[in-house]
Amino acid sequence: MEPSLKSMNYDLSQIPDRTAKPRQNGITMVMDKGLSVREVEDMLSVSHTHIDIVKLGWATSFVTPDLDKKLDVYRSANVPFYFGGTLFEAFVVRNQFEDFRRLIDKYKLQYAEVSDGSVEMPADEKCEYIRTLAKQVTVLSEVGSKDEEKIIPPYKWIRLMRAELEAGAWKVIGEAREAGNVGLFRASGEVRQGLVEEILTEIPNEKILWEAPQKAQQVWFVKLLGANVNLGNIASNDIIPLETIRLGLRGDTFTHFLDQETQKKWKL
Repeated sequence: MEPSLKSMNYDLSQIPDRTAKPRQNGITMVMDKGLSVREVEDMLSVSHTHIDIVKLGWATSFVTPDLDKKLDVYRSANVPFYFGGTLFEAFVVRNQFEDFRRLIDKYKLQYAEVSDGSVEMPADEKCEYIRTLAKQVTVLSEVGSKDEEKIIPPYKWIRLMRAELEAGAWKVIGEAREAGNVGLFRASGEVRQGLVEEILTEIPNEKILWEAPQKAQQVWFVKLLGANVNLGNIASNDIIPLETIRLGLRGDTFTHFLDQETQKKWKL
């Protein structure tokens, strides 16, 4: 098992293989909640090899100063970005879907997120938005409510994910919000394990991007699905820590990728 990333500074054996950019799996989607131009430059200077996509959270792009300058920094580092699904919903509820499409072109977005976490939207209507946008950009569709009181049963998660993938979504996103306390997770941040396992009986893991902003959530998914699980809503200061979790180089996953002989020798 040899890491394919060129950002490793020295050699270690028994490191799980990581997919190389541009990745289809093992994606790290980073949440930009209003970083300044300088903060983006600093983040990319140390983490760009580990960032696959950046989401400008919810509607922060509407109020972010020097937005064009910030987006140019991402472009210069060849890091794609998109605007959060809540912004899509804000346009739709105002009857401005065509304006949203023009916004995509204006900012030369490669991705768009279709969500219904804040509004009640019929599944057929959501899929129609996905079909339309998929002709223009790569679409990520988010499943799950931002309302912690609204519990969606597993069969419905599966039905919605399948329909949205068939409508043209590249990946379906498992909702967790930026705090990781709704959707896939209980209010405490604990993973709804039965839900995740049931989803995986019907939806291929590589087609799902799991929002997992908390370290314990990231560890849980890496242990369940391996180093190349797709994870999202990662904070800018958690990008490198997450990569060490993926590679078994943090205490939480230290033994996970070691062979049995090593574990036996060290009584791990």
